[in-house]
Order: sequence, then C-alpha cells, then structure tokens
Amino acid sequence: MADSGLADAVTAIVQEAGALALRHWRTDFHRWEKSPGDPVSQVDLDVNTLLHARLSALLPDAGWLSEETADNADRLACGRVWVVDPIDGTRDFIRGRDGWAVSVALVEQGRVTIGILDAPARNDIWRATLGHGATRNGAAIHVGDRGVFSGSRVPSDGLPKADRDLVAVAKPNSIALRIAMVAADEADLVATLRWGYEWDVAAAALIAAEAGATVTDAFGAPLAFNTPRAQAFGVLATTPGIHAAAVERLSERARTLSV
Repeated sequence: MADSGLADAVTAIVQEAGALALRHWRTDFHRWEKSPGDPVSQVDLDVNTLLHARLSALLPDAGWLSEETADNADRLACGRVWVVDPIDGTRDFIRGRDGWAVSVALVEQGRVTIGILDAPARNDIWRATLGHGATRNGAAIHVGDRGVFSGSRVPSDGLPKADRDLVAVAKPNSIALRIAMVAADEADLVATLRWGYEWDVAAAALIAAEAGATVTDAFGAPLAFNTPRAQAFGVLATTPGIHAAAVERLSERARTLSV
C-alpha cells in the first residue's frame, strides 16, 4: 500500500506536469494525428518527457506504461509500474476547452495504489491512495446514493434513443474526468463499450472506487492493470445501487451491436 509521503511526491510531480501543459493551453503549438481521429500535440510529448524523468527518479525500479511512449514488455516483470496519460482529453486541450487532465497512477501487483488527476484549466486536483479515500482539492469526495437506474446522470453530448431514460450532464473529453465526476457525485454513471487502454482510466478508477463507486469493465468484471495488452473491454463506473442495471443495459447494447 502506498504511503502518504510517496503520494505527496507524486502529486507534486503531476502538478508540475499540469502547470507545463497549462502554459501552452490556448497557445499556438504543433499538433497532428497519430492515426485518423487520434490527435496528439507536442505538449503531450513534452509532458510525457517531464513525467518520465521525474517519476523514474522517484521510483527507479518501477516500470513505465504511457500513451505517448512505445510499450515495452519489460514492465510486465516489474512489481510496480507507472501508468500515465500525459494529457487525457487531448481533443479538448487542442480546442481550447478545459475538459482535459494529466493522469498518473502507480500500479503494484496489478492494483492501482495511487491515482492522481490534475485538471489545471479547472483548478482541480484529484487524489486517491488505496484504502485511504479520495479527495478533490484536499476535500473528501463521496459517490452519490442513486439506486434507481432511470434518471441517472450521464456525461454526454447527446443521449441515443435507447438511453432517453437517463439525464445528460456536461461531458469533458477526458474519460478520466468523466469517471471522477461519478466520484464527486456530479454524475451517476459513466460507461464505454469498446476496447480502451489502461492509461485512460487507471488513476480515475482508483479515485472513483475510493469515493465509493463501483468500477468494472463493461460487463461487470474487475479491472486489471499492467496486463500484456494494457487494454480492457470498456469501463463502467457507477453508484453502487445502479451497477447491476448498468451492466444489464450494456450487455443488451453489446448484443444489439453484434447482430
């Protein structure tokens, strides 16, 4: 289990990275597409470089898994691994919107033990350590108590017809921030039904779980980290009382898509 001193050091590093990103936000910086629909910027790479240097110095024995670094199977032999998204929500960052965050998690033996999200454009720093709860800007946060699926708040730009019984709330591009919204009782449900990478959700998954949310893959199975593919099929973060209904809804959706 991570100690508070280590979590403090990680938090300071993540905030340094967030400050670097914020200095370039809404400025003229180089950006391109790694593949169609997958944007990246020079700022993503610069933040990645800073985080790699600082975090590797902090724990020299830890492995490294980041969206902006070519993966290396050596991390699988490491007892501890940093799981990093230098800028989660790059689309919002590029567009000058505030729905992005620096996401850093420490994974030990497949479990996230420290999760930090810095959203400097929103003046928010989210933090969790395994077994010690979650905070936003130093104040404890707790998931809501919704137990009825219909009417659940979902970060969304527009709900499909099949989900019209839900309530759309503002949606940041960052999936990590959307999960954090569940942790802070600003949403009741966040779900994806596609393959996603560990770096997108590792830090936020711990923050939500430590705030009392139920966090799984799309079909209700536990999430695992530092896996060979570094992927899971979907993520589901909900208030505990609606998780089973959310799994059922996603399972129905998956059957529909497979037909």
